[in-house]
Amino acid sequence: MSEQTGYDKYELVVGLEIHAQLSTKSKMYCGDSAEFGAAPNTQVSPLSVGHPGTLPRVNKTAVEYAVKMGLATNCTIREVNEFARKNYFYPDLPKGYQITQDKTPICTDGYLTFEAEGKEKTVRIQRIHMEEDAGKSTHDLDPYFTLVDLNRAGVPLIEIVTEPDIRTSEEAYQYVTEIRKLVRFLEICDGNMEEGSLRCDANISVRLKGEQILNTRVEVKNMNSMRNVKRAIEVEFKRQIDLVEAGGVVVQETRGFDANTGKTLEQRSKEFAHDYRYFPEPDLPPVVLHEDYIENVKSNMPKLPKQLIWEYVNHFELPEYDARVITDDKDLAFYFNDLLKLTNNYKAASNWLLGPVKSYMNENGLEIHQFALKPVKIAELITLIDEGKTNFSVASQKIFPSLVAQPGKTALQIAEELNLLQSSDEGMIKGLVEGVLNSMPDKVAEFKAGKKGLMGLFVGEVMKASQGKADPKMTNKLLNELLQ
Repeated sequence: MSEQTGYDKYELVVGLEIHAQLSTKSKMYCGDSAEFGAAPNTQVSPLSVGHPGTLPRVNKTAVEYAVKMGLATNCTIREVNEFARKNYFYPDLPKGYQITQDKTPICTDGYLTFEAEGKEKTVRIQRIHMEEDAGKSTHDLDPYFTLVDLNRAGVPLIEIVTEPDIRTSEEAYQYVTEIRKLVRFLEICDGNMEEGSLRCDANISVRLKGEQILNTRVEVKNMNSMRNVKRAIEVEFKRQIDLVEAGGVVVQETRGFDANTGKTLEQRSKEFAHDYRYFPEPDLPPVVLHEDYIENVKSNMPKLPKQLIWEYVNHFELPEYDARVITDDKDLAFYFNDLLKLTNNYKAASNWLLGPVKSYMNENGLEIHQFALKPVKIAELITLIDEGKTNFSVASQKIFPSLVAQPGKTALQIAEELNLLQSSDEGMIKGLVEGVLNSMPDKVAEFKAGKKGLMGLFVGEVMKASQGKADPKMTNKLLNELLQ
């Protein structure tokens, strides 16, 4: 089967389900700790596992976080929220059911717009609902037994379900990237796919290009990174086409993605909603959200990436590239926002953050919250340059490293201690300029004959003679005067 006659005549259709583990201190329906990383089965009580006689209560913070995500994705927030029992058996779900939302998801009819493959893409969000997580089964620590850790049982989740609007693996990758960015900006989830706090399942089907029908879909699970989301979709797309082209039929099933082999593997036939025997949770009354509550949540939300990009470009006149790179990381954006309050040279602030600061962090494997210098220190460096007391080269290569090593000092103190302050003494600089020009009569003649590119050579020689301390503006001014 050739590429042109086989895969290219089909269209990929994908809907994504993302589970985000909410960063609450306690679990969804009880007060047990939801902290990650504790010793196995140390954060469990009869409430977590639903022993007879125990009564669940809804986590107020989890509801607030779900509302925040709904507002961030342009959803309608439901006023009356009811809960349901979803019945199924897993060894890590000891009570035999999951408390979730069935017919009354807290958020509905939203959308998320983002950039993918150089174009703007909008994916509709069908629903966001609240539920609890199951425990965790580990299959590779014991040769004979599966080990069950119930610490995660009952941890709050929101499930974000899209319509089948995604048409390429790259769109899926960018969508998951955007969702992760949002939950981090909202500070409702750390977005760590490797630790399982953000999990993605893909519902994948194929159809001939031009068709409008939705064919049988396959759900693919076990994708523990955004790269693997992309890989799994590409692999399953080709598997389904190969199957159809060979005369086979795609059946509704759940498959897992094996990152080592790069293949999807059958896990089980896909359940339908009626298989779960949903029924209203008898122990939980409805949660009613009034309009003033929703408005209050909205008013306390931070600025999100799209808002910040607009502000950086339109108010602070930064290039869109700078704005997008800065907003890729919540902590970097918040650091930059603090820096903008301390300087009016916004482009210099961006240059410092994306240049020396980011380079230093990359070289030392640091995140911005681990960086020794507060925004005020970067503002001091910018001021030194703007006031003509040093230049960017000296500031970034000599003052900055010393300031990182001694963050208790000011940039000016470091510059003075290292004897790096520029001189604006016109008499001193004029003497250096005259000395350089007198030593290069042939170059001066060439310059006067029209070879204006030699100005850089003259400036460089003056800077060398002054050991980098001559004010470049004054140097250029005097060179222009003496070369007339």
